[in-house]
Amino acid sequence: MNMADIGPYPINAGRRQKRSDLGVELVRVLSSEGLRIFSTEQAREFSSRVGLKDSYLIEALYHLRRNRWIVSLRRGLYAISPSIPGFAPTHEFEIAMALVDPAAISHWSALHHHGLTEQVPRKVFVLTTAAVSIPRRRGDKAANPNEGYRVGEMIYRFIQVRPERFFGTERVWIGDARVTITDAERTLLDGLSMPQYCGDFAEVLHAFDARGRDLDAERIINYALRLGDATAKRLGWVLEKQGADPGRLKRLAQVPIKGYRKLDPTGPLKGRVNRDWMIRENLPGKVVT
Repeated sequence: MNMADIGPYPINAGRRQKRSDLGVELVRVLSSEGLRIFSTEQAREFSSRVGLKDSYLIEALYHLRRNRWIVSLRRGLYAISPSIPGFAPTHEFEIAMALVDPAAISHWSALHHHGLTEQVPRKVFVLTTAAVSIPRRRGDKAANPNEGYRVGEMIYRFIQVRPERFFGTERVWIGDARVTITDAERTLLDGLSMPQYCGDFAEVLHAFDARGRDLDAERIINYALRLGDATAKRLGWVLEKQGADPGRLKRLAQVPIKGYRKLDPTGPLKGRVNRDWMIRENLPGKVVT
């Protein structure tokens, strides 16, 4: 057998293996620098430290993705896979912060974080502004916000709001990562306006009960007045049922509104009307035809 016929293959295979090994070493270096989420440019900055030539970086990143050492977040942005032993896992909230800017963990995810629901959401819900583009990968069809954006085994659901409605957030530590999340009061109000992203309306009412005496009434009323008449009226109805001081609810009662609003915005247009709050009580057990 002519050695020239077989010589190039093992040599190329050896080179590929060496580049793959250098790629793994690059991941170790990035992790040691606290870069569990990194861009192609950041990887390029550290590639020389492990002896990986710049011309082979893209190939190395490809093999790292294929071998599940890293996962692609969007074009040019990666996260170290949480399944790799010996590496601090990248929390899904940390990934959410890297996908869009500004971003705040919200709705069902925030309810669970604040201990206001026992149900564990299967998606990560992220509040962001309408000016931010939902991330897409090359070859994707037109982004459908109702389907979410998949990263590994997790789906990220972006809820877009106008910039003036992006408020009521706080910075918290999740493991080694600091992330932005809607505070408890803003999260409860988001549940009143979009209960479909918090389980359902019954789950939102349960969350109000779970917050109980810890609810900051002044804060949540101020928030509601910024979020619109329907939210203000729903909040007034809920707080009254919880026995809040009527004097404290006066500002909510005075909000002008045209027509009745459904208590559960996702429910049927049926039910007894509450003239004090201009609310149609369309909850199960309260609905009348």
